[in-house]
Amino acid sequence: TQLEMPTVNLDGEVTVLATVPEVVEALESCAVTWQKLISTALEEQLKKVAQGNGLLAEVNLWRERKDILGALTEQTKLPEVQKVLEILQEAESENIGDLQVVLSDLRKQHEEALDSVKFLSTLEHHLKNLTYGAGFYVVLDTIASLMNTLRVVWIISRHDNKDEWMVCLMERIAWEISAIVYKALDLNTLFKEDRAAAKKKIIEAKSTLEQWKRCYFAVRAQIEASGREQHWEFDRKRLFEKTDYMASVCQDLCDILQVVTEEFYNVFGPELKAVTGDPKRFGDLLRGVNGLTSAMEELTFDPFSIKSAQDWKLIMEEFRAEVSVKNIKEMFIENQKNPPLYKNHPPVAGAIYWSRSLFCRIEHTITRFQEVEGLLTSEHGKKVNQMYLQVAKRMKEYEDHKYSQWRDETEQILPLLLRNTLLTVSSVSEEPATTDRSVRFIVNFSPMLQEIITETKYMEQLGFPVPETARYVAFQEDRYLRCTNRLKTMLDHYDKLMGSLSEAETKLLDEHIQELWRVFKSGHRRLNWNCLGIGDFIVRCTQAIRKFESLVHQIHRNSEDINNKLLFIESTNLFKFPLSKSGDELPKAKEFFEYVKCERAKDVAHMVRTYSAIPQFLVRVEGRVANTNSGKSPKLTSYYSYWEKRIYQVLTQLIVKNLQAFNAAVLANVPLFQTEAVLSVPEIILQPDASEIDKMIAQSIRDCVEVTKHFLRWMHGTCIECPPQHVKKDEVITFSFYSDISQNPLIIEQIVLITQNVHKALDSLSKYLNQWQRYHQLWKSDKDIVMERLAAEKPACVVFDEELQFYMKVAQEVTQQPLIKDEQFIRLQLAPLAYTVQENARGWVVSLGKLLNESAREELFGLQEEIQVGAFSL
Repeated sequence: TQLEMPTVNLDGEVTVLATVPEVVEALESCAVTWQKLISTALEEQLKKVAQGNGLLAEVNLWRERKDILGALTEQTKLPEVQKVLEILQEAESENIGDLQVVLSDLRKQHEEALDSVKFLSTLEHHLKNLTYGAGFYVVLDTIASLMNTLRVVWIISRHDNKDEWMVCLMERIAWEISAIVYKALDLNTLFKEDRAAAKKKIIEAKSTLEQWKRCYFAVRAQIEASGREQHWEFDRKRLFEKTDYMASVCQDLCDILQVVTEEFYNVFGPELKAVTGDPKRFGDLLRGVNGLTSAMEELTFDPFSIKSAQDWKLIMEEFRAEVSVKNIKEMFIENQKNPPLYKNHPPVAGAIYWSRSLFCRIEHTITRFQEVEGLLTSEHGKKVNQMYLQVAKRMKEYEDHKYSQWRDETEQILPLLLRNTLLTVSSVSEEPATTDRSVRFIVNFSPMLQEIITETKYMEQLGFPVPETARYVAFQEDRYLRCTNRLKTMLDHYDKLMGSLSEAETKLLDEHIQELWRVFKSGHRRLNWNCLGIGDFIVRCTQAIRKFESLVHQIHRNSEDINNKLLFIESTNLFKFPLSKSGDELPKAKEFFEYVKCERAKDVAHMVRTYSAIPQFLVRVEGRVANTNSGKSPKLTSYYSYWEKRIYQVLTQLIVKNLQAFNAAVLANVPLFQTEAVLSVPEIILQPDASEIDKMIAQSIRDCVEVTKHFLRWMHGTCIECPPQHVKKDEVITFSFYSDISQNPLIIEQIVLITQNVHKALDSLSKYLNQWQRYHQLWKSDKDIVMERLAAEKPACVVFDEELQFYMKVAQEVTQQPLIKDEQFIRLQLAPLAYTVQENARGWVVSLGKLLNESAREELFGLQEEIQVGAFSL
């Protein structure tokens, strides 16, 4: 493509020529022509495709594009062209924009072509090995190097690392490898070659196809492991669908050679030829073997084409069907003691089915032998036929023995199985005597009986006569199935119901459970599978279970109500704290514990009312179980005891949880109440002091535990609260849970723990207050005595100044101290102490001031007197 140069004279300066209309007009026309010419050239190159499917065709395509675009690019660099562009640029021509866009596209496409040719050149050696390689070993060695080179191109190329370009290139590699396999494995001649050499060639072809995929994924794994390179996420179907399919066909071809070479030719060798004594017949036999592969040599389709996959599959199925000859005799001898059974087949009939299936297969083999005329009349043929007859006879004897053994055993054991009771009991004794929750009733339908039914059906299908009793039982199979299913459903209902009972409920319902078992009794004592009353028995049992279930549900509803009330009691908070006041102010210790005590009293009253309502639920249960409402039925003695133990557990948990919560509050570094630090000369103390706080906390803890005194115990064997007992004239004893709960080790442990933590907090506060003892001289020294002594010494003013500075500094230092100190659950207010210390410091300042004033006044008066005396003398 040649760019036509302008005919106007371009001598002169660009700025001058850009002002000449005739020149600009001519150059614009030329620019339009160039723009169209270059655009056309680019479009033609982009439309071109490689001529062929191979890799070298792709290389040639890019080389041609590089040459054409390179020649065109060189023309655009000519001085005349550059000057035209400069003049049009200076003249601000409208056509210069379109031309510059096209020139930019040209440079871009040329650079891409240069880049592609450069990197394809690095691949060219490998590509030629693929295209012109002398054997599979060359291709196998080339694939790995080729893939590593492609990885380098993918990493460093500016244009050739696009997905579509790389996929296109790899498709061509896959095509080249496929073409090599096509060329090497010509089915028209493959099976006529030396079979070992043919097999080796097929294995190498398959390995080549697999190596291509294996190398791809190896390089892909390296790219992913680096973490720095753009991953290969290509369409695997485009890359491997054809080569994978061809590899599978290679495997089929290898299997064919394996069968023909190692099985048929080893069997139909020279020994068989010597036995038959008929070369013509032996030749016919060999031709029959060769005929197994003749279909492969006369294919009307391409076996390596995925489009023909179904046709190839049919060919392989036909081949495998023809070569599925096996040693039936060895298989029969090896497996006759433990034959493989079809799904759902019973042991005996299944074994006979298996034996007959083997017989059919060996019969089919003999039939095919008979199709070759004279084969069975030869010496070897007679041996084969004799072997067939022996195996067939052994199979028949095997069937007869299996059948007769089954028939005798069935006639002997079937009547015994039918006399089995409907149910069995899983207990030590033959009949359950106590309400043990581990006692279970089980449907006593023997698996042997079911097996006899199944065997009978299959034996009739096999054509064997079956015993009349067995036929009758098999005829009743649906009835037995319905009965066993109904019995299992009934017992599942019973087991679920019994599983829902606690040990206490089981003892409570002892009589009702025994009554239910009496209904079951006929099922495990008298009724058997010959009886006609099985259905009536199931109905009676179901009705009894439903009645018992209704009673259980009522007891559970009452238990749930009791548990809800116990849950309310257990979840009660016995340490309700007052809300903090505004700012940093908290309730004082006494106020705090008074609040806790009042709130606790309200909650305890509610808890006691809840507790007092529990016996009425037990009376309801008594009404259902014993038909009385006294609250002291002997039938419910263990049940009352169970709930009293539950109440004890709940109250214990209530106290433990509340003490644990209070201990957590003590350690939580969140102040609950406040106390003050005050000066009680000569000591700095808490107000209230530590011992009072300790007593208040200890009393609150005791009150918490003594809550259980409000919960009265029941009289033995009842759910009636024990009345107060008058021991002496003025002494009344009430039986509550307190005496037991207060001695519980868990509760004692919590009380000790809280006490220790409280003492630690109070000790920490005391240590903190000791820091204020550094100001003790402010109140320990007698101010009057100190002033008298100081006055007697008549110190200089500087001494007064030092003393005044000291006490002023103390007063100032106190103002900078924090006025609040939080120590775990206690807030210490230090303002009163700080104020007292400041007042003491100010008192010393005032006293020093007075002393200084008096001293100064005396000196002033003395000086005045001296002045007066001096004046009088003058």
